[in-house]
Amino acid sequence: MAEKIRNFIGGKWVDSVRGLTFESRNPADTCELLGLIPDSDAVDVDKAVTAARAAFPAWRDTPAPKRGEILYRAAELLVKRKDTLGELVCREMGKILSESMGDVQEAIDMTYYMAGEGRRLSGETVPSELPYKDAKSVRLPIGVFALITPWNFPTAIPSWKITPALIAGNTVVFKPAEETPIAATHLVEIFDEAGLPPGVLNLVHGYGETAGEPLVRHPDVDGVSFTGSNEVGERLAGICGSTHKDFMMETGGKNPIIVMDDADLDLAIEGALWGGFGTTGQRCTASSRLIIQEGIFDQFLKTFTVRASQLRIGNGLDPETEIGPVISDIQYQKILKYIETGKGEGATLILGGRAYEKGDCANGLFIEPTMFVDVRPKMRIAQEEIFGPVVSLFRVRDLTEAIEVANDVTFGLSAAIYSKDVNKTAIAERDLDTGLVYINASTIGAEIQLPFGGTKRTGLGPREAGGRGGALNLYTKWKVIYRDFSGTLQKAQIDN
Repeated sequence: MAEKIRNFIGGKWVDSVRGLTFESRNPADTCELLGLIPDSDAVDVDKAVTAARAAFPAWRDTPAPKRGEILYRAAELLVKRKDTLGELVCREMGKILSESMGDVQEAIDMTYYMAGEGRRLSGETVPSELPYKDAKSVRLPIGVFALITPWNFPTAIPSWKITPALIAGNTVVFKPAEETPIAATHLVEIFDEAGLPPGVLNLVHGYGETAGEPLVRHPDVDGVSFTGSNEVGERLAGICGSTHKDFMMETGGKNPIIVMDDADLDLAIEGALWGGFGTTGQRCTASSRLIIQEGIFDQFLKTFTVRASQLRIGNGLDPETEIGPVISDIQYQKILKYIETGKGEGATLILGGRAYEKGDCANGLFIEPTMFVDVRPKMRIAQEEIFGPVVSLFRVRDLTEAIEVANDVTFGLSAAIYSKDVNKTAIAERDLDTGLVYINASTIGAEIQLPFGGTKRTGLGPREAGGRGGALNLYTKWKVIYRDFSGTLQKAQIDN
């Protein structure tokens, strides 16, 4: 039976003011209606921001260790409900069940990690240049944050944003992707049950144009964190720049795997299959470009093609399934159009390239694993993020050419190299222009205790996730404090 989903504003579950709704359906079987979702607009956004603003002073003044205790309780609830939430992610987003469980596990890990920051949130204490004077810096919360998340990780990515924002003492208005609103709602229910005060975390459903952009433009929103498309991210960046809001965006990738002649071929093929076709290619870290040295190219191509053709397509709830559906009809049509574009540009289609409608997949949004060869670096399928099960293969002479091809895109999120030569891998990790580099592993596998993000058009602003260079740099502002206990006026920057 379809769920009746509501917004969460000021600690209460409410319908949208105008009473309109939209549907959430299972992409593996679009006949299955999962829920009716509030189609919110600027009026609902204003109510949520008002609630967040009212809750901010008390939450800011709550000791950070106490804020951490609430996050610990949320993490424990996530653990208890992992199976239920993982199955929901599978049904609403479409990724296979093991990946859906991994999505929830990442939310668990991030919530535990950020809960621990309640007893760190470290600044600096440094020596003063003057006697009887001390100097320190502290982190402070910024205010109300708008958090806008994508559909491909419907619990993990919200946790990347919600937990650091909350532990730092900010309040939040969360606008999840319209494709995965039910998973987002269940996540917010857990944080509410863990004991967050009313108004600290608010949830507003709706479309980007009618809910997301009004949220970013709202004058009482102090900061914005966005993950999604380049087009939308760059538009929101302009809005935030003109209104002096703190801002972070993560907007995609066109990630390469380099395979050198001396690589462990079986390991490289496993990594390319996982990177290219895991999550049906719907990851910003997906390995959409395989750059293969010429000495191993033919052997790699032969084995990789066979293995990709054997991947089992179907509903992610079936434990035998390896590739689930794509998320929506819009994405489905976009991917098929890119496949036609690749053929039109002169690339050679050697596998897939079609919708998959056999058996139980007849009512779903399935596309066959697709491979192109004879791809030139400036083709659209080599430059643009397709976000589907489409992989392009390139033949290169040596490591220098491989790195040139890898870097010849406007994105710079993730890259990988397979080689047994430590010197080659050292050169690659130095010269690959990406935020993440993997050695003898796929382009997928970031861990929450280190910053996540990329270079060039992949992102803007501080990085996601943990570590000294991570999300807390977005959600806190620095204050430097000098205390003079000399009892006299000591004039700094005076030459004595």
